[in-house]
Amino acid sequence: VGVIVHGLNDEERAAAYREDVTYGTNNEIGFDFLRDNMKYSTEDFVQRGFHYSIVDEVDSILIDEARTPLIISGPAERSTEKYYRINEVIPSLVKGEVVEDEDGNKSSTGDFTIDEKSKSAVLTDEGVSKVEKQLSIENLYDPQNLDILHHVNQALKAHALFRRDVDYVVKDDKVMIVDEFTGRLMPGRRWSDGLHQAVEAKENVRIENENQTLATITFQNLFRMYDKLSGMTGTADTEAAEFQKIYKLPVRVIPTNRPLGRKDDADVIYKTEREKFHEVIEDIKQCHEKGQPILVGTISIEKSEVLAKLLKQSGVPHHVLNAKQHKREAEIVAQAGRLGSVTISTNMAGRGTDIVLGGNAEFLARTQADPETDPAAYQEALETFTKQCKAEREKVLAAGGLYVLGTERHESRRIDNQLRGRSGRQGDPGLSRFYLSLEDDLLRIFGSERISRMMDRLGIEEYEPITHPWISKAIANAQKKVEGHNFDIRKNLLEYDDVMNQQRQTIYDMRRQLLLGKDFEGTVLDSIDAVVSSLVDKLLPDKIDRDSFDTSSLDERCMELFGWLPGYERFSDDAWTADGIGAYIYKHAVTTYKKKRDEYGEEVFNQVGKVIALSTLDSLWKDQLLAMDHLRDGIGLRGYGQKDPLMEYKREGLDLFQLMMGKFHEDLVSRLSHVQISSDSNLALETDDASQLTMGHGSMPGLAENPEAPEARAQTQGTVTRAGEKIGRNDPCHCGSGKKFKKCHGAG
Repeated sequence: VGVIVHGLNDEERAAAYREDVTYGTNNEIGFDFLRDNMKYSTEDFVQRGFHYSIVDEVDSILIDEARTPLIISGPAERSTEKYYRINEVIPSLVKGEVVEDEDGNKSSTGDFTIDEKSKSAVLTDEGVSKVEKQLSIENLYDPQNLDILHHVNQALKAHALFRRDVDYVVKDDKVMIVDEFTGRLMPGRRWSDGLHQAVEAKENVRIENENQTLATITFQNLFRMYDKLSGMTGTADTEAAEFQKIYKLPVRVIPTNRPLGRKDDADVIYKTEREKFHEVIEDIKQCHEKGQPILVGTISIEKSEVLAKLLKQSGVPHHVLNAKQHKREAEIVAQAGRLGSVTISTNMAGRGTDIVLGGNAEFLARTQADPETDPAAYQEALETFTKQCKAEREKVLAAGGLYVLGTERHESRRIDNQLRGRSGRQGDPGLSRFYLSLEDDLLRIFGSERISRMMDRLGIEEYEPITHPWISKAIANAQKKVEGHNFDIRKNLLEYDDVMNQQRQTIYDMRRQLLLGKDFEGTVLDSIDAVVSSLVDKLLPDKIDRDSFDTSSLDERCMELFGWLPGYERFSDDAWTADGIGAYIYKHAVTTYKKKRDEYGEEVFNQVGKVIALSTLDSLWKDQLLAMDHLRDGIGLRGYGQKDPLMEYKREGLDLFQLMMGKFHEDLVSRLSHVQISSDSNLALETDDASQLTMGHGSMPGLAENPEAPEARAQTQGTVTRAGEKIGRNDPCHCGSGKKFKKCHGAG
């Protein structure tokens, strides 16, 4: 058995992957795959093939985290000064709202409006004018200012939508992302597309340089590469349709080991958050007095700290578990089931945590003695604490078991179910209840008006709770709305990423073939053929008049690509055709290549050629990722022109890919034609310095400014037309070898 965790070197990783069974986190496995496909030797690869995967908490990995791609990026040469400059402008902007007049016409007030449902912020006309004035630019939407517009939008998003101690924390003068699903910190991870830099400017910490994407993949496509995929979780049933549709995975519900003894109370709703927290504190105090252990669930670090402050004022001893105390997680959770304990937690305590009623004897014994250095003292402490925890367990059972108190509903029902599932372990008694208010994000954004009107009609007074089937149904509908919205986003993301995935697989397969050294000469001959075909298509007409044909363009390209000029004086009159000139250039290019190969020695030349091919491919792929990012950003606007954005993305993505492959063939041929190898040349080429690489999670792709659509279109690479009885370069060779003429006698 091997294990993959952060901080291992390549030798340790390779050894772990070569064991019969390998344990690892989804992030590490994804980044290892991307890193392997950036290496320059197969011996440096750490992973084996993708065979069988069993995913723990499968809904978290394949659904919750499917929206954010894994990204490896390297530094891009861009100034950080613009972030500080733009950041100074944003605080002066006034938040407005969309208003509707009597005729149903909508207009916006203030300098910007925000839509919390889609997590977007938009400048109004007044806001645009104010930004233009403060940045001293004439037109923010001028094509040359699109980069500034993009960063203004990101800065606006950072200020209006991203909150400290909710979406991120500032620790050691760095902005660290908080995982919205697990509540844990994500060290080393950064938002993409300038958003992280905008948040750093907002918090006035040092801005790290902007990065450019070098490799990326989504968890959806990563795990779909496995021959067999399976997993387990306690909360997959609500997402059964998505598992079947996206991954072709049926969901099977396994009965609990023992009958469930937990009682799930209906939600209790108050008008304001102040009333809600007041009642939560009162409930906690009553349960604490009778010795019932309580796990209080909050949806953010900020809310967990507010509640902790209120409990401190009330004199209730408690522990707080959030991303700021992640080092104490095991210690806090292990004792959350002790008599009278109160534990406030974010989503961190919601996954795979076993809270033992009465306390964890082993953990308590470790506080007295180390089992490795002093086994006798540890054993003695263990016996003492085992008796103590057993006695305490009986008292906890009598008090009603673990009480899970949720202070807010999450967007997803599954996250709520995970929190509830901490209570009622192995048939133990327990209780769960959610306290809500109309000021909670979920209700405020997705349905508080209707519920508020209902409460007004019922004459609900201050501090008076309401529990009603209609209200519970309205909340469930709000959650279903959000879940459906998120599913559409994930499905849409997958459809777009499938386009990238096909390109990624093609490039990575090419890299692997080059690394394995299989038929490098064949790769070069194919590139020469593609380049010559392109030259013929672009520069030579079907019929050529020898006396009037201007050869300057062809001469220039041949010198640039091959380092020599065609010897037209050698051409017979009947060779002055597109096919004849193409055949001559191809044959001469192949002969020159083989002479150079023989001059330096096949092994040395192929090694140099392999390094050139890999570095060329990597450089072009990096630019292709950036081009596809820009295309993706603006493609949604094509919908206004009655065009399907996805089909447009596929079509233009293919055009960009063909352009990239054409450039690869040209660069490879040109570099091999001009390369000079000295006896002391260093043939080793390493992957980008690992210290310069950043592993990150991409932000959700959304509509930004629309970059100009690429006008250039790749030429279809066809075969050269034959004339008369001549043997074409792509015809079977006359010698009967079965090879094409160009790769047999035509290559001589």
